[in-house]
Amino acid sequence: MTHLISCEFNIDTACVELKFTDGSMIAIDTITVENEVADNMYQRSELDYLIYNDPMAYAELILNGDPETYLKTVTEYKPLD
Repeated sequence: MTHLISCEFNIDTACVELKFTDGSMIAIDTITVENEVADNMYQRSELDYLIYNDPMAYAELILNGDPETYLKTVTEYKPLD
């Protein structure tokens, strides 16, 4: 892989696709990621926001970050008493 050409969400495959200048491509299956790392609807919503509004940040988080820690930090879940 050399330089990144594009990063976008493909609604037909439900994947965030990264394309590189050497012709290689990475496709991140967003459904599988959500099933593995999101524990509740608030965490799923946060991932969905990134997928639709900032797919590059989503790809960076999944490929190089710690999505579980990120989701625990940015989402707040308060069960009803």
